[in-house]
Amino acid sequence: MISFLQGMIDEKNPACLVLNCHGVGYLVHISLNTYNAIPDQGEVRVFTLPVIREDAHLLFGFASREERELFSHLISVSGVGPNTARMILSSLTPDDVRSAIVNNNVSALQAVKGIGAKSAQRIVVDLKDRLEKEGVIKTENLHFTDNTIQQEALSALVMLGFAKNTAQKAIAAILKKNGGANISAEFLVKEALRNF
Repeated sequence: MISFLQGMIDEKNPACLVLNCHGVGYLVHISLNTYNAIPDQGEVRVFTLPVIREDAHLLFGFASREERELFSHLISVSGVGPNTARMILSSLTPDDVRSAIVNNNVSALQAVKGIGAKSAQRIVVDLKDRLEKEGVIKTENLHFTDNTIQQEALSALVMLGFAKNTAQKAIAAILKKNGGANISAEFLVKEALRNF
């Protein structure tokens, strides 16, 4: 299996990119999350997952191992193919997908084009336990602060050297304690650092 490709971006669009790896051009199918995360040109490393079908050999690429792992989980669900999984990861961030699954938020998954109620419920039922074992935290459906603020705080804490799971738990505890009223990323980081 090809675990990753590292090469120069020859062509990039929201659905795929062509990576020139020592004179060989690999067509790699990507999500919008990956499209936004990688540069428009230059050298890049893309984590890959080959999908072999009777009529095609496809290579899907991701900006992070976590997104690749989530894609792999999604395509393991009956009725969810690679294009549907890519659509989910193009409509929601990987953290939003994990959160929706762990918190039984079927409506968030249904908001993705092509995902009906039964497919969304199947994804939740099949993946909830697996994601909880991996350390994805349940937010108890509290409707607090903007998710981008949570992401900024999480990124800052990870860059400061804290484990992602530990940082996620600290942020969730702070949000639960403060009720989410007008919380900034800076406040979340400061409070998390106080609690570590």
